[in-house]
Amino acid sequence: MKRVFIALVFSLFALSSFGQNLQVHYDFGENRKMVTTTLEMFKPDKYGSTFFFVDFDYSSDSRDVDNGISLGYWEIARSFKWSESQKFEPRVEFNNGSAYFGPINNAWLVGGQYTFNNADFSRILTLQANLKHIKDGKINEDFSTENLLGFQLTAVWGLHFMDRKLSFVGFADFWREDTFFGDKEFRFLTEPQIWYNASDKFSFGGEIEMSSNFVEDGFKVNPTLAAKWTF
Repeated sequence: MKRVFIALVFSLFALSSFGQNLQVHYDFGENRKMVTTTLEMFKPDKYGSTFFFVDFDYSSDSRDVDNGISLGYWEIARSFKWSESQKFEPRVEFNNGSAYFGPINNAWLVGGQYTFNNADFSRILTLQANLKHIKDGKINEDFSTENLLGFQLTAVWGLHFMDRKLSFVGFADFWREDTFFGDKEFRFLTEPQIWYNASDKFSFGGEIEMSSNFVEDGFKVNPTLAAKWTF
């Protein structure tokens, strides 16, 4: 659910100064069977753009978590520009959250992004490269913690078809983070989404979350069905 709204909103630059949406997903993944809501906002201005999203998981008993919000997570990012034609933009980002397994450590990202697009913004690709500083991200054998400086690479894309009735959007993250035992481990997460835009406001579709060493070890696939309302 994360960041894919950037790709959609880039295509609306000529029509609107900002946008936001609310997504409701039902997750069919193994031992998940839960609802997730995502609130996203993207607002460009003459100095760059601001983006944030907030995710909440409403867990079922199948995860041995009391019904209610079992995860809350948010990201906020700001990119900077000095001309309308600028393709490369420096950026900063902050991540934080809390889950049933404990807190999600504060993380600061600093880097840059470059956007490729065609004339009508129906084909968009944004590539990001960031240094990533995770507070207490390294856990030593004696359970003491240290801050971790790593990296994160991100791609965000948006493809629009059938006079924008059909949208294929998504993101992919690749980063380094320590395991519980202090070993360095590479992690990968991608969430491609497909939407049928029934109107300017309402869309329905779904997502396939694919990850490696993200929350759980190994490769995982978690599909969803979803509805979205764009404000």
